[in-house]
Amino acid sequence: MIKVLVSDNISDKGVEILKNASLEVDVKTGMTPEELKACIGQYDGIVIRSATKLTADVIECATNLKVIGRAGSGLDNVDKAAATSKGIVVMNTPGGNTITTAEHTIALIVSLVRKIPQATQSMKGGKWEKKKFMGVELFDKTLGIMGLGNIGAQVAKRALGLGMKAICFDPFLNEELASNLGIRKVSLDELFTGADIITIHTPLTNETRNIINKDTIAKMKDGVKIVNCARGGIVDEGALYDAIKAGKVSGAALDVFEKEPPENNPLLSLDEVICTPHLGASTLEAQENVALAVADQIADYLVTGTIRNAVNFPSIPADQVNTLKPYIDLAEKMGCFASYFMDEDVKEIAIELRGEAAEIMNEPIRIAAVKGFLTPILESTVNFVNAPHIAKERGIVVKVTKNADAGDYNTRVDLTIKSAKKDFNVSGTLFSKKDPRIIKLNNFIIEIIPEGTMLYINNNDRPGVIGAIGTLFGQSGINIARMHFGRETKGGMAVSVVTVDGDLSQDILNKIRNLPNIIEVKKIAMNG
Repeated sequence: MIKVLVSDNISDKGVEILKNASLEVDVKTGMTPEELKACIGQYDGIVIRSATKLTADVIECATNLKVIGRAGSGLDNVDKAAATSKGIVVMNTPGGNTITTAEHTIALIVSLVRKIPQATQSMKGGKWEKKKFMGVELFDKTLGIMGLGNIGAQVAKRALGLGMKAICFDPFLNEELASNLGIRKVSLDELFTGADIITIHTPLTNETRNIINKDTIAKMKDGVKIVNCARGGIVDEGALYDAIKAGKVSGAALDVFEKEPPENNPLLSLDEVICTPHLGASTLEAQENVALAVADQIADYLVTGTIRNAVNFPSIPADQVNTLKPYIDLAEKMGCFASYFMDEDVKEIAIELRGEAAEIMNEPIRIAAVKGFLTPILESTVNFVNAPHIAKERGIVVKVTKNADAGDYNTRVDLTIKSAKKDFNVSGTLFSKKDPRIIKLNNFIIEIIPEGTMLYINNNDRPGVIGAIGTLFGQSGINIARMHFGRETKGGMAVSVVTVDGDLSQDILNKIRNLPNIIEVKKIAMNG
């Protein structure tokens, strides 16, 4: 039975989806790290929100874990590198709380400029301090948006609807897309110097950590306001405190903090700071959306192997699945086949996609070739998630190129494995757009159906070689399923690839090696 642990509170509808997929589900919330370590080894999947911390030492105990699903977008509570190295798929649900978080951002901006929380508190204290809470209009003010992903774009639309001007910094954003949204794309320095209000919508990375700091605040307009509904740690909280006390920053609205919940945080003592306890995604609609999404994704992966919204493996768009799957299968089988011919340290795996293959999404094909190559070496420890990581650790460079010319074929994949001493080349194609075939091994033109247990034979092209092998198989009770032949020139070098039912013992391999005109013999066990 496939088991899933739900370690944070999610909608009951999400739990029902998992159960309806015939998965065994345990809901255990509020566990300590030690309690989680003690039980996580039982599970194939885990569903979390922000409370559960999947650190490297917890993941080390997850001996059976195949997938981590985050009901939400943020994954700074997951050690993604540790998960990837163990071959665990890490998924999130990036679109489920987009509208909710954007609306919360706008709510904080409006509350900040009109001092609504402070005025509310004053009135509840029996006061009527009308002059004290003078605000400013948002109309015609410039909103600087750091990060124009899904949430940032929704914030921009709402800000423009309020009559604001919008500028954004996002190094990955297309200029035309920004223009179509009515936003001006600027450099980070231009955003700092030009914005009246700055709102943050980037993930927490090494590059964004403390990006709002003493030096960058000094570049901002006097009286700037700062809003953070993204992640704690992007804003240097000490620098922000100092800037507010000095009057450089006139106010801040914070939904997230470096330490949550914050303890003795001096920002909370300032009247100029309004704050909420990480409520950006906290609406009934958003929580249900992300619960349903993550449950669907985990069920799909554990039951059918379909990967969606994985941060450590390329998700395949639904409309491309049928096209890509045969290429993934072909590339994996080609990589597996080639692995048997490389005894030295491999330096490079080069993949050339030709003809129709050059027009499709190449990242899954690249990973499949690497995974196929590593599987005979590492067996069950390698999968589609950790294969690129393992290749990198071993110093293997993986390159992908494209070529519109597929020669005599409509589509073709060429794979070259390179070491210091030799290269091995294998080419493949798809018959009927779905059936993988190997069509070339180095200089030998040959058609091979890559499946099952195969015997590769390199021999002198002389009469009697194939007959002697067939006789030996017959005497040993081995049934031949297929035989494929290729040669360079008549009487020169030849190759044979024989697919057999069952297995081939070391004794049989040794007997074949001792036959006349045999140069090289290899048993090849194809993945799957």
